[in-house]
Amino acid sequence: MSHVADTRAADRVADRVTGRAPEREPSTAELVHRLSEQVSRLARDEIRLAAAEMRTKGKRVGTGAGLLGGAGVLAWFGLMTVLAGLVLLLATVMEAWIAAFVVAVAVFVVAGVLALIGRKQLQRGTPPVPEEAIAGVKQDIATVSERAHR
Repeated sequence: MSHVADTRAADRVADRVTGRAPEREPSTAELVHRLSEQVSRLARDEIRLAAAEMRTKGKRVGTGAGLLGGAGVLAWFGLMTVLAGLVLLLATVMEAWIAAFVVAVAVFVVAGVLALIGRKQLQRGTPPVPEEAIAGVKQDIATVSERAHR
């Protein structure tokens, strides 16, 4: 006797012992209906996951762009300070120009740090593709395909 026949025979014996009516197997229409509901639920969940992932990446790109913008502004101020220092150097032979260069170097250091942080944020947020959601969908398709072939 096959495994399926053994299992069904054991179920009939158990039903006689417990006094319950045997459960009927779902019809093809019921199975298709369940599959349709599950696929729709899965699709909605994957879309929600993709949207959440895109929001996260968008925030990272926005933060990175803002930091790079701030670095650009500080670099501009640094350049102006260097120019002011050069003007002071040429205009007078006093110690004031040294202070202008110290300030310019400090502004450039801050700009460099902000630029590095901003670049890192941009790299974390790009490309703007919901990679985790796509991987989940591929895994779901593989699972459904595998079970359909059984």
